[in-house]
Amino acid sequence: MKLTFELRPGIDQVGYVDYNVRDFHSYDTRLGATYNAYLVRDEKVALIDTVKAPFAEQLKRNVAALVALDSVDYLVCLHAEMDHSGALPEMVRACPNAVVVCNAKCREALAGFYDVSDWKFQIVNSNETLSLGKRSLTFVNVPMVHWPESTVCYMPEEKILFSNDAFGQHIATSNRFDDECDLPKLLEEAKSYYANIVAPYGRQTLKVLDVVGTLELELIAPAHGVIWRSHIKEILDEYPKWASGQYAPKVLVIYDTMWQSTELMAEEIYAGAVEFGQTLAKENPNEPRLDVHLMHARKTTLTRMAAEALDAAAIAFGSATLNANLMPRMAAVLAYFQGLKFREKTALAFGSFGWGVGGPEAIHKTLETLKYPVLDLSPLKAKQRPDATTLDACRNAGAALAKAAWERYLGDK
Repeated sequence: MKLTFELRPGIDQVGYVDYNVRDFHSYDTRLGATYNAYLVRDEKVALIDTVKAPFAEQLKRNVAALVALDSVDYLVCLHAEMDHSGALPEMVRACPNAVVVCNAKCREALAGFYDVSDWKFQIVNSNETLSLGKRSLTFVNVPMVHWPESTVCYMPEEKILFSNDAFGQHIATSNRFDDECDLPKLLEEAKSYYANIVAPYGRQTLKVLDVVGTLELELIAPAHGVIWRSHIKEILDEYPKWASGQYAPKVLVIYDTMWQSTELMAEEIYAGAVEFGQTLAKENPNEPRLDVHLMHARKTTLTRMAAEALDAAAIAFGSATLNANLMPRMAAVLAYFQGLKFREKTALAFGSFGWGVGGPEAIHKTLETLKYPVLDLSPLKAKQRPDATTLDACRNAGAALAKAAWERYLGDK
């Protein structure tokens, strides 16, 4: 199958739309994904990025439908991760006159994945420009957004930013532009992508946004997802919020349970937070309503929990006790959040135990490692079944958590 999409005359998206992928190194790609590669035909011909290795033949056919493969002059690699570079060895073989264009760190990374001993390289530094004829590409290194060698490039003549992983989304659709899609859904997927992939590098992302803010932009062409042309302002408005970890008035209650004792506690914490939010809504009619989510850890993907946690101001983590420790899924959630390095949240550890303690205590210890300020009640525990007194304490804890979330939100306004 050959299928390309025109961005501008002589500039086409030639990558692959993957409707069937459901796991992207633990990212839940329930809507699929795309691997975007862009072919520029000018006095010189440049292919910007490639696709995952299994789709190399499709990429090759897409390029060959537009130009002779031996006429390709440049294979531009903005990122060495294999969803971007997996088909690069095949394209090097198929395009005998092409030079691989990348920065020095990218060349080093590519050499760690592939045999590059007979590849022709042209190393470009940050702010260096590659002329293609009537058009040019100016490269900007964006280290740790999200790998050390990450780069974006800007085509000033067409006002196009080839943005690598920035501004991407994991979504498979035949509609290749933002104005062909539902904008709220698109922004939701962009937020999820940011939270799960780029979030640990917020400081670096803010620096990149400073650079992007100086550019005239008519298209943002990311490595994944749809291309931004009509809603550039909207995505550029959201990214600084995500990169800075700006708080929303939001509380999460994330838990795992064995015989529903911890679940009973979670439900009361949730109810206490919701009730506090109802009072706030009456007192502050012009403010957003407090958003409270109840999330069973084994019935919710890590991807969704991370997306909601990105801007949450407070989180309660609960677990039953299993073998004097917390439940395995809660351990995975906490480990995942540790890696994503979200801005601190006001937190609460809670849970139940039987003959031996361990679950709530293990959560509390992890929260201290995360440097999340915890409520005085933490950890909140119930032996076997929570009694009325414990459930009242849970409801009060939910209200206290909601109050703390509201105060964090107001402090960020």
